Amino acid sequence: MKIVLITPAAPGSRHGNRGTATRWARMLRELGHCVAVQVNWDGARTDLMLALHARRSHASIRNYAMCYPDQPLILALTGTDLYHDIRTDAAAQASLQLATRMIILQEAGLAELAPALRRKTRVVYQSAATVRRPPPLKSCFEVVVSGHLREEKDPFRAAAALAYLLQQSRVRLTHIGGAMSPALAKEARAWMQREPRYRWLGEVTQGKALRLLARSRLMVISSRMEGGANVVSEALANNVPVIASRIPGNIGMLGKNYAGYYPLEDERALARLLSRAESDPAYYRKLAAQCRTRKPAITRARERGALQRLIAEVS
Repeated sequence: MKIVLITPAAPGSRHGNRGTATRWARMLRELGHCVAVQVNWDGARTDLMLALHARRSHASIRNYAMCYPDQPLILALTGTDLYHDIRTDAAAQASLQLATRMIILQEAGLAELAPALRRKTRVVYQSAATVRRPPPLKSCFEVVVSGHLREEKDPFRAAAALAYLLQQSRVRLTHIGGAMSPALAKEARAWMQREPRYRWLGEVTQGKALRLLARSRLMVISSRMEGGANVVSEALANNVPVIASRIPGNIGMLGKNYAGYYPLEDERALARLLSRAESDPAYYRKLAAQCRTRKPAITRARERGALQRLIAEVS
């Protein structure tokens, strides 16, 4: 098939939507399809549109549906779609109705959709690359936060938790991700000045980010909203246990009974889990074991197979 894949993230962007689009385009080409990745639809006729983001890609979705009402249109919902925009934004709501099928990135997202919308929605877990795991640092218990500095990510919650660790704690925090505003960059630098156990590296290459993650003992994802974070897939793929904010997007990735959740925006509770993971080997082994049980969901073969079945449904 001739497929146009729409993503609001520009070429060269390290935003998650661009990474998803690039990975899906590669998989679809492997399956024999011809795929063009665009930020805005150029109007060329295709057999199918696959669009990421209900609100930000709405113009392309609307125009395609008007020009080719009988052609299939698949919409992949992001975290801001599921947990914000589709509740309040008319354009996002219209995109849901225009879609032939929809994709969500973790199972808990189905609860956000009306029954009629659930029936045309499929869950596609994102896969992630693996790297040869470097030995962990012996000098400390390294914890990684991997994600751009955005308000939705609650980016400094783990840094704030450091103040509630015991003085003898060996936890050190390595934060990877570019700042989405000068104010957030300034805040990250201020945290480094007042908290010697916190280090912000800024934006790094994907390869370096994966190596740092794989080297760490633990990853923290502190987000306020997530559609299904690829950094969680990266941690699972590279056998790094996760401490996560208790939000639907994380629960959909790690399971309802996962032992590593803390209440959203609660740095004291986060500090307790960090301390427990550092000092209680049985608890750490439990987190690692629970993460291993989720690993089969995020394989590349499974993600590609899910896309293949979805394309076949609408062909």
